[in-house]
Amino acid sequence: MKPKRTVYLDNAATTKLDPRVLEAMVPAMASAYGNASSLHAAGRSARKLVEGARSELARAFSCDPGEVLFTGCGSEADNLAVLGAARAAAGRGRHVVTTAIEHSAVLQACARLEQEGFQVTRVPPDLSGHVSPAAIRAAMTPATVLVSVMAVNNEVGTLQPLAGIGQVVAERSALFHVDAVQAAGKVPLRPAEWGAHLVALSAHKLHGPKGVGALYLRRGTPLIPLAFGGEHEFGLRPGTENVSGIVGFAEAMRIAEAEREAAVARVRALRDRLEAGIRARVPDVVFNGGEPRVPHVLNVSFPGAEGEAILLGLDGRGVCVSTGSACSAHSARPSHVLLAMGRSHALAQGSIRFSLGRETSEEEIDFALDAVVETVDRLRKMSPLYEAPPCPPS
Repeated sequence: MKPKRTVYLDNAATTKLDPRVLEAMVPAMASAYGNASSLHAAGRSARKLVEGARSELARAFSCDPGEVLFTGCGSEADNLAVLGAARAAAGRGRHVVTTAIEHSAVLQACARLEQEGFQVTRVPPDLSGHVSPAAIRAAMTPATVLVSVMAVNNEVGTLQPLAGIGQVVAERSALFHVDAVQAAGKVPLRPAEWGAHLVALSAHKLHGPKGVGALYLRRGTPLIPLAFGGEHEFGLRPGTENVSGIVGFAEAMRIAEAEREAAVARVRALRDRLEAGIRARVPDVVFNGGEPRVPHVLNVSFPGAEGEAILLGLDGRGVCVSTGSACSAHSARPSHVLLAMGRSHALAQGSIRFSLGRETSEEEIDFALDAVVETVDRLRKMSPLYEAPPCPPS
């Protein structure tokens, strides 16, 4: 039976389109139908919208508009950065350093490089989910040409020390790529301060449309395109631009930057309310990911209850969560992020990611908390293997 209401707590997977973003997109869909590469008036009108959007993203990056190119999604931006930069620099060396907790868009791109003869070192995080500059330095060799480290982990929300890592990378004259898909709208985007050459973003993670991403490319950074067939996006990403999606991306970024401080404070308070409620009402839980972390992600392991069963139980109550990255939601394997952090298979298999958004309310958090308490208790009572911890003496 369909639940009477929906509480959406899977904003790290995707976000609801902001009505203001839709309002900005409609004119572009209705009237800016020209090809942005055409020279006639309709094409010039579309091109003006694209370049205006490029300037908006450049403001968020504090960079020149010529250092922003549009892609079809964040995963494409990551692939273009990792594959394109490593291949372009292969004449200087064939070693890449990344972390064991990256998004699959980066990890699978690195696996492809290994098939091409590159060596890849995957640096593990500490128990809190952070990767230190010292660990990156230890992994680098004279042959290292690219280091790829995400700004924010998509499963546990940890913030990586990018400025320190960037300094290490610069010492070795390698290229530095940052997957900032989960960071946009939550922390300032500062490629120059990070020492980054390439930074990937995605519109649908910040209440923008699906099907559009962006890549910051520091001027002068070598990059080999992945596809061919046109001179679009500085000759690095061929294909007719998604004008309405790009316009929506820019508006979503403008709103996110303008409202970031207030939204972060509000969402952090809601996340803390959910975390405190779980600590108080659900015994024997493990929270994954330490500070510093972003405010919108809370990852919890519930011993004695399998993550997918919790997800389905909550879904039946109208609460939408995930067991990890949406890109690997159909895999039965436990989270590679939690395993890399040193969690057992049982804890990794019993984890749930709650991710809040701008529209999440206090009442929704309380509703979700009640659903978590009931669902986990019911599943634990059904498990023949789970033994509740002894009650502390009164």
